[in-house]
Amino acid sequence: VTRPHMGPLGPSRVGCTRTRHRATDNGASDMNDTDITEATGPMRGVKVVELGVWVAGPAAGGILADWGADVVKIEPPSGDPCRLFQQMLGGDMPTNPIFEMDNRSKRGIAVDLGSEGGLAIAMDLLADADVFITNLRIGALQRLGLDHPSIAERFPRLVYCLITGYGSEGPDVDRAAYDIAAFWARSGIAGLLTTPGGDPPFQRGGMGDHSTGLSATAAVSAALFDRERTGRGQLVETSLMRQGAYTISFDLNLLLMWGATLEVGERTSMGNPAMNNYTAGCGRRFWIVGLEGERHWPPLARVVGHPEWLDDQRFARPRERASNASDLIGMLDAIFATRTLDEWAKVFSEEPDFFWAPVNSPEELLADPAFHGSGALVDVPDEVSSTTMVASPVDFRGTPWAARSTAPTIGQHTREVLAELGRSDGEIDALLASGAVVESD
Repeated sequence: VTRPHMGPLGPSRVGCTRTRHRATDNGASDMNDTDITEATGPMRGVKVVELGVWVAGPAAGGILADWGADVVKIEPPSGDPCRLFQQMLGGDMPTNPIFEMDNRSKRGIAVDLGSEGGLAIAMDLLADADVFITNLRIGALQRLGLDHPSIAERFPRLVYCLITGYGSEGPDVDRAAYDIAAFWARSGIAGLLTTPGGDPPFQRGGMGDHSTGLSATAAVSAALFDRERTGRGQLVETSLMRQGAYTISFDLNLLLMWGATLEVGERTSMGNPAMNNYTAGCGRRFWIVGLEGERHWPPLARVVGHPEWLDDQRFARPRERASNASDLIGMLDAIFATRTLDEWAKVFSEEPDFFWAPVNSPEELLADPAFHGSGALVDVPDEVSSTTMVASPVDFRGTPWAARSTAPTIGQHTREVLAELGRSDGEIDALLASGAVVESD
């Protein structure tokens, strides 16, 4: 793991973040309360129970929490295994950014679902919930009596969101699948990104989980909308493999309808040299996005100072440019090496039909004004002030959302949630003594 850049006042925060805090009457942010602050956003008033581990299930719950839902996260007494991420990376970091990303603004309750008292608590939570989100394997849910058939009749208004590795039918219904397996490897994404004779590239953490979580959130939203019309909840489901297939649906639909696939692009022989990446003289890479050959080739020829190429028989038409791609790319490489990317950016800006983008590192992304303009960061209240995190990828102008707290500790809200379910102090103490529930120190 690489360490964050440490400035004179601690970890650097490049640029400013879009603050989504609810302002108080005096204009100050209400971020100094250690408890979850009042919900804002389009999902305020929606009650969600999440029984999720690692990323995909918690990501769906986390997005709904961002959007204002009251999300109660059920964890075993040992906690969501994603809490162990710090130990996996050496164990010497004071926070867990991976867990925080998907579990902020939630309330946490630690329950032993294998105990009679613990399972009864889960059922009581579901009785008052609008949505149940889980990415536990179907076999585990069946053993607990928390699978959809077991509870659908009991809670007919409940929207049940099931996230699996490979779907709820077929030979691999209960097969274990992190997103590296079902989304990245088995769905075909890694294979499509592997050059002939090369090694498959490695996925970055959570890529499939987060996109699957977003799809699950969309499904939940649609099911809640349908419930407003019908009064009935329903089962909605998605899977890591299904999400992977949709991610490469461009290629899969070519195969289904034409019986053909596109070859993996190689930089030195791209058939469309205007749709390729290059390196500036400073060493920074950038991508030219000239998807439409007839439209985007003339601006490219002009920005590199060779308008005569437009009449050159080697490059005048798309077919000829493809036939001479290696030579043309070599010529462009030599030209782009003569200036820094900042210098080229000024040249590029003079051609409105020249589309391009820098190939950013994470650090460069944090310094990119467009990144901040997109609202991609959010301030999350913590015990002292706030901490900056990545925002979930949707805003609502009429019902803006606000992050309300950092992720709960194991069992942080156990007593609070049980009291809301009508348990007396004596009953809560008895549950704690039996080990059916746990509360944080």
